[in-house]
Parts: sequence; C-alpha cells; structure tokens
Amino acid sequence: MNTNSLQQHVNKPTRGNDILDLVMTITDLSINGLEVTDKIGDHQMIDFSLDVQDPNTRTQHKQVLDYKRANFELRKEELGSYNYEVLTSNKNAEEYYMILKNKIATATDHHIPRKRIRPTNNPTWFSQEIKRLINARQHSYRRLKQYQTEPHRQEHIHTCRAVKRTIKSTERNKEITVAAQAKTNPKSFYKYVNDRRLKRDTIGPLIDSEGSTQTSNKSKAKIINTYFTSVFTHEDLTEIPQPRALNTQEILSDDVFIVEEVEEQLTILTH
Repeated sequence: MNTNSLQQHVNKPTRGNDILDLVMTITDLSINGLEVTDKIGDHQMIDFSLDVQDPNTRTQHKQVLDYKRANFELRKEELGSYNYEVLTSNKNAEEYYMILKNKIATATDHHIPRKRIRPTNNPTWFSQEIKRLINARQHSYRRLKQYQTEPHRQEHIHTCRAVKRTIKSTERNKEITVAAQAKTNPKSFYKYVNDRRLKRDTIGPLIDSEGSTQTSNKSKAKIINTYFTSVFTHEDLTEIPQPRALNTQEILSDDVFIVEEVEEQLTILTH
C-alpha cells in the first residue's frame, strides 16, 4: 500500500475482530461517508458513496500563459517601479515573500496574455494521420460486423495493420527526434519521459503525532516539516566549556620579507 501510495478506508472490523474487507484508493477524494453497518451472514456490510466523473461531461478548456505574446520589458519596468524598502518595512520573511509573490503575479497578469487549450490524454507522438487511420479502422469494423463478407474482413485486416505500422513508425521517429534534441531542447525530452511514466510518485497519506491520518497537502507538509526539524540538536548553553588559555608572551612584532629569499623558495617549490 505504501509503495503505491494507497489509502485503506476501512478501519473497523468486518468479520469478528478482523478487517477482511478493504476499500483502497490513491486519495480520499472519491470516497464519502464510509460506514461499517449491519451483518450479512458473518460479514459486516460496508456502505459508502463513490464520486466519479461523468464520462460524457464535455472537456473544459484550460487557460495557460502565452509567453510568445508576452511583453517582458513592460513587466520588468512595472516590477522595478515599486519601492520595496517601503513595502517590506517591519515585515517578516513570510510577509516579505507574499508581497513579492503578489507583485510578480500582478505584473504577469498585466503583460502576459493567456490562451485557451483543451487538455488531452493523447501521447506526444499522436498525429492527425493516426487519428484518421483509427477512424477508418472503426468504420471497417462496423462494416465487417454488418455484412460479414470476405472483402470486408480483408479491408479490416488492412486498416488494422496500417494503424499498427503508422503508430510504430511515428513513435520511433518521435523518440529519435527527442533524443537528438535532448541537449538543445531538454524540456521536450523530460516532457516525453514524464508522459511515458505509468505512475507519478506522490506522497501518500501520513499519520500525525496524534495517530490521525492526514491526506491534505498542507497537513502532510506540516508533518514532514516537523519531522525534519526534529533532527536538529538543541545545545545546552548553560554549560559551555571554557577555551584553553593560549601563550601570548612571545609576540611577533616585525615581519621582514626579502624578495630574493622568497623567489628562491618559490623556485624550490616549482621543482
């Protein structure tokens, strides 16, 4: 469970004193009102509601910053026009950070426009040609199911092979291009690597000092911060050892350096 960042939601016995029925999710966002209720035979029933997204819900567009149309000079001028000494006077580090963050966000909104994009789950190598071939494969399959003839079967086999061949070729060409541009365009390389990952590592639910399971990002950050700060030692300042007294009776009062002697010693060092 910990390896896959799973959370087990059933925390009460479901058969005798044992928990035999499990409900596991990556986060607790999709499970609501889980309760262990009446028995059916020798098992307790588990009642909960599961939140799922309607697959027919229309994909919402996402707004992102359009850096190609940004005016960085005006943004820089606006950020330089503030008197930060006045804004941050008598402020602690957290307040200083929030002021700077808000000013940067405001200048960004003023001088960097946004554009709408539609999120997609397609891989980076997906193209319109592949989409066209997939649609053709679906049409040929429907015709094969309808007519059940040898020509339609051969047509469907041909379209299936064309899809596989095109996908394999396009994916191979994409990998060659990304590998060739890894030094000059590292963003494209790491984006392709991340898209190929089947699972993104996340921090799963954590248990705080009181034994409660915390799933929110803020709560988990506090638990981790408390753990890391606990490793620092606190010195006892009441028993500081006294330094050993040094002999200062012989004091070097004059420093005499002769150029010839220094050059001679340097010559010895070079050899």
